[in-house]
Amino acid sequence: MPMDKVIRWKLNEVMARSRVRNKDLAEVLGITENSVYRLRKVDEMPRLTPERLNGICIALNCQPGELLEYVPDDSKESSIVNVVS
Repeated sequence: MPMDKVIRWKLNEVMARSRVRNKDLAEVLGITENSVYRLRKVDEMPRLTPERLNGICIALNCQPGELLEYVPDDSKESSIVNVVS
């Protein structure tokens, strides 16, 4: 039972709030600005190594939970409840 778009990735919002540029985060993470751009523009959490997530949190002075938001999908949530019940 796949879960689509239930966890929203908020890197773009956190970077904007912290006023961190792609270039700055790229330097800290040791990746290209284009890679940071792609990380910012996705809505779903990308696959990250623990080291990469740690680097993002250090650079943005944030907790991993600030980068994620749970967005309930009522149709899928009700089907999970039916399976569990």
